[in-house]
Amino acid sequence: MDIKNSIKQIAQDARLAARNISRVTSAAKNNALLQMAVELDRKRDFLLAENAKDISKAKQSGLSLAMIDRLTLEKATIELMAQGLREVAALPDPVGKITSMWRRPNGLLVGRMRIPLGVIGIIYESRPNVTVDASALCLKSGNAVILRGGSEAINSNLAIASILQEVLRKSSLPAAAIQVIPLTNREAVSAMLQLDEYIDLIIPRGGEELIRAVVAQSKIPVIKHYKGVCHIFVDAQADMEMAVNICFNAKVQRPGVCNAMETLLVHKDIARKFLPQVAGKLQEAGVILRGCEKTRAILKNIEAATEDDWFAEYLDLILAVRVVENIDEAIAHIEKYGSLHTESIITNDYNNSQRFLNEVNSSTVLVNASTRFSDGFELGLGAEIGISTTKLHAFGPMGLEELTTTKFIIYGNGQVRT
Repeated sequence: MDIKNSIKQIAQDARLAARNISRVTSAAKNNALLQMAVELDRKRDFLLAENAKDISKAKQSGLSLAMIDRLTLEKATIELMAQGLREVAALPDPVGKITSMWRRPNGLLVGRMRIPLGVIGIIYESRPNVTVDASALCLKSGNAVILRGGSEAINSNLAIASILQEVLRKSSLPAAAIQVIPLTNREAVSAMLQLDEYIDLIIPRGGEELIRAVVAQSKIPVIKHYKGVCHIFVDAQADMEMAVNICFNAKVQRPGVCNAMETLLVHKDIARKFLPQVAGKLQEAGVILRGCEKTRAILKNIEAATEDDWFAEYLDLILAVRVVENIDEAIAHIEKYGSLHTESIITNDYNNSQRFLNEVNSSTVLVNASTRFSDGFELGLGAEIGISTTKLHAFGPMGLEELTTTKFIIYGNGQVRT
C-alpha cells in the first residue's frame, strides 16, 4: 500500500472510532485512562529501551542537546506521564454538558450541548510525553486522535501508542481512537493534511516554521500559534520587589518556551529606580539586555534595541526593554508588536489593572503574575493540547472543553412554524 492510501486508511479507521468513542460513558473513559497509567508504569523498561534507540540515533545524527533533552524519557518522566493520565481522568467530562437553556415565546425549550469535534490530527516534534497528553485529552473529550510525531521520536511514540491501544482493546473500546502514524517521511504529513473528509481539526505543536508549513498545506482547519512574543508592563504603581521577582521568573525560569517574557515595558516614573534592580538580577543570570534610548540612558552598557527586537521571540536569555510614557503607550506597543499570546501588568492601581485586562487583546492576560502561568496544566486544565493565538474556535491554552463544540438541542410539544 502506498503512503497516501496508508494514511487514508488510518484516517478512515479514526473516523469510525470517533463515532464509537463519542458514545462511551465517562466511567469507561476514566477507567481506561487509569489503566493506561498503570500500564505505562508497568512497562517502563520497554519504554526506556525503545526511547534509547531514538536517543542513540539522535546523537548519531547530531541533534542538538536541547532536542535530545526533550526527547529523553526517564523514570521520572514516565511517572509524570502516568500522573497526567490520572489527572485527566479526575477532570469533569465536558461531553453532554448543557451549557445553556432558554424557552422561546412559542414554548420551545432551546439549549446547547457539548459534543466532541470528531477526529483530531496532531503534528508535533520531539517530546514523547505529548503522545500521552494528547491521547488522554482526546479520549476524555470523546475524540479520536491521529498523532504524527517527529521522526526522531518514532520508536518512543510507537511504543507508547502500543500500550495505550492495548488498554483500549482490553476495555472494549476502539483501539483506532489512538493512532500514531508509523511513517517518518514528510509525504505522510502532506497526505494527512488533505483528508478533510475524515479529519476535523489539525493541531501543530512546534516551531513557527513547522506551523506555517502545516497551515500552507492543510485543507483542514488548523489551530495556529506561530510564536510567543510575551510582554510584562511594570506600571508606576508597581510593588518593586514583586516586579523584580516576576520579571526574573518570566525570563529566566525556562527561556526556551513560548510563554517566557521577551519584552519588558517600564513606566517612565519608576524606570530610574526599577531598571537597575531588575537588570542586575537578570544579568547575573546571564540575560543579555537590549534597550531603547531611554533605557540605555539609565543602563549605560547594554545593547541598543532595533525595530526587529520588538517583534522577536528569542527563546533564549535575551530581553528587549523599553521605557514607556504611560499605560496607553504600553498597550499600544503590545498591540503593534505582540503575537496575541500572553501579557502581564505589575501594578497596585486597580483601574490600570482593569484597563489592561479589558484592552489587551491577547489570549492570556495576567495581573501581578508571571507569564509562565499561561499553561494548561497551571490553569487547571489537567494538561493542554496546545495554545491557540487565533480566535476560532479556541483562544489560549486548550484543554478538554476546547476539544468539543456545541450543538443545539430543542424540546417541543407539537410546535409548527407559521
